[in-house]
Amino acid sequence: HENAPGTHRTVRQIAREIGIPKTAVHDIIHKDLKLRCFKKKRAQDLTADNKITRLVRAKQLLKKYPPHTVPFIWFTDEKLFTVAPPVNLQNDRVYAPSGTRKKQLPAERLLKNRSNFSKSVMVSVGVSTLGCTKLIFIEPGVKINGAYYRDVLLAQHLLPVIKQVSGPFFTFQQDSAPAHRARDTIAFLSRETPDFISPLLWPPNSPDLNPVD
Repeated sequence: HENAPGTHRTVRQIAREIGIPKTAVHDIIHKDLKLRCFKKKRAQDLTADNKITRLVRAKQLLKKYPPHTVPFIWFTDEKLFTVAPPVNLQNDRVYAPSGTRKKQLPAERLLKNRSNFSKSVMVSVGVSTLGCTKLIFIEPGVKINGAYYRDVLLAQHLLPVIKQVSGPFFTFQQDSAPAHRARDTIAFLSRETPDFISPLLWPPNSPDLNPVD
């Protein structure tokens, strides 16, 4: 039911609602209705303009970087990981002897406390066919602005390792995050790298194109 949100039912739910075995539902779907099941995948939500720009820039990238240069492209990005993700209480149960009433159990056994904000950690890394950098953990509370990105992540961590592994030639990739497309960052990369993929050339809204993501 593509246009009716909330009406989807699993085979188990259909069997329970109709009152027939789950195997019978399977037989009806596959043998009688001759339907085939396809699993959905997550995809980036793109506007019409995004799709056109992605196509144009992808063609430009393929033209600029033939297959023999791809191993020298270093893909980089920062990622925010949640340390304490929300817990699905549906699967977090408390077992007690039969006949025990809920009010007889200690309150702390039935409550799952959580803070207002989940703890998180920001990590940066660079990967290529030739190798990868170490995971770079950003100190809590640090804002990744243009200055921090250039002076710390690039100058102190990413570029030294990339130069050591790749030698004098490599291509540096970054997306179009504000700190990445800052004028000073572009000038810095122009001086410090033999080649880099400009944010203006990287397809928009496309984490699916970056191996790091």
